[in-house]
Amino acid sequence: MDNNQSKDQTSSAPAIERVRHDTRRRTLTAESVVDITPGMRRITLTGDDLADFISLAPDDHIKIFVPAADGGEERRDYTPRRCDNAGRKLTIDFALHEAGPVTRWAIGARPGDRLEIGGPRGSAVVSANVKRWLLIGDETALPAIGRRIEESTAGTLITTVAAVTGPLEEQTFDRSAELEVHWAHRPLSQTTDAAALLKVLATVDILPETFIWVAAEASVTRDIRAYLLTERSYPLGWIKASGYWVFGKADATEKFA
Repeated sequence: MDNNQSKDQTSSAPAIERVRHDTRRRTLTAESVVDITPGMRRITLTGDDLADFISLAPDDHIKIFVPAADGGEERRDYTPRRCDNAGRKLTIDFALHEAGPVTRWAIGARPGDRLEIGGPRGSAVVSANVKRWLLIGDETALPAIGRRIEESTAGTLITTVAAVTGPLEEQTFDRSAELEVHWAHRPLSQTTDAAALLKVLATVDILPETFIWVAAEASVTRDIRAYLLTERSYPLGWIKASGYWVFGKADATEKFA
């Protein structure tokens, strides 16, 4: 991309509207528990508390609360995978390879089990004028990636580059949008190494006015963001990058300007 094209994209970068929500705790009940891959469990929750639940963006986060071993409370961020206010249903995907307290709850979850959630505190809504997306992430980003794909309308072009452990962890998506999917395979021991994602990303043609969304472990996100800005000379205004988790730190995230 030449400098003039980069400047043109920067000047017309899409707006991101940040919408704040009133938050409260909601007590929900597991309605169904399904393993969509060996390492990803989908739990659909239901309850009247969802009547006024608001989630405006696919990468929103809710807090999930579970009891701690010391009698206190553990809390972790998760993405609302699907929301249905009218049906009073909320679907959440849980990566089962993690070792945290919420993952342990998900591993043992059965229909009828109760779960407390809070939020989302807000939504970052990207302009509806965006018609081309490049979605990059690891297992923790797949719920947001899947929701973006499934909520996008016909005429939207979406390319994904997602890291999973192997073919058995690849997901399929219902969609109206035009979709091109690239999977990067690497073991869980390499979740903090961006190499597999970068190798695939290097083969992807990024058209002008493509909004790039990145979410993975913080150091991986940082490396991918740097690659896009330096090696691909992509304008910052067309990139949204987040560290969805930080290696060695519980319940930690990292935002990138």
